Amino acid sequence: MINDLSIKRFVVGRLQANCYIVSAKDSHECVMIDPGDLASEVEDYLIDNDFRLKYILITHGHFDHIGGVDYFRNRFGAKVCVSADDAAMLTNPAMNLSEFSFEKITSKDADILLRDDDTLSFGEGIVISTIYTPGHTPGGVCYKIDDVCFTGDTLFKESIGRTDFPGGDFNEILNSIKSRLFTLPDRTLVFPGHGDMTTIKDEKLRNPFVRFS
Repeated sequence: MINDLSIKRFVVGRLQANCYIVSAKDSHECVMIDPGDLASEVEDYLIDNDFRLKYILITHGHFDHIGGVDYFRNRFGAKVCVSADDAAMLTNPAMNLSEFSFEKITSKDADILLRDDDTLSFGEGIVISTIYTPGHTPGGVCYKIDDVCFTGDTLFKESIGRTDFPGGDFNEILNSIKSRLFTLPDRTLVFPGHGDMTTIKDEKLRNPFVRFS
């Protein structure tokens, strides 16, 4: 439990992407971030805790982060949210890179298209803030909830997202990190799309891609 939030991480799919369930204290309402696969343990967790899944939040449109979107949307009646600039990746296996991988993955259109600084809420007034962080993809976003930021494949522990895929831009991802994420309070906890949790303070001090750029 972090303040009034409970955060449960699941590592899913062949590329070991992080899928998060964020729930609010004293509420059965929750949100899901990046369902990269229709993993049974994620479904079981939602059912066992009698959660009402309100939103499915997509940080970016690559296949390893969207593989379970339609399954969980249909199963729990959640609204799928993605940035306007990555929205086409949900329906296009070439753009989400699954066409060149294990199997073609597509989803129906998102229910909600997000832009920079848009907000959503769940539980008893828990606010989700959208932070546009292009670079890994043209419409990559991070989601800030209280003192926690879910950074997808923009910022990792002592690393950053790849920029050699179509739509990637190395200078742009560095600018996103420095101008958007590193302006967050040092205490902000970072939950990335792959790998372990970190903090904004630790990444300012230890992330070699940012320190020496």
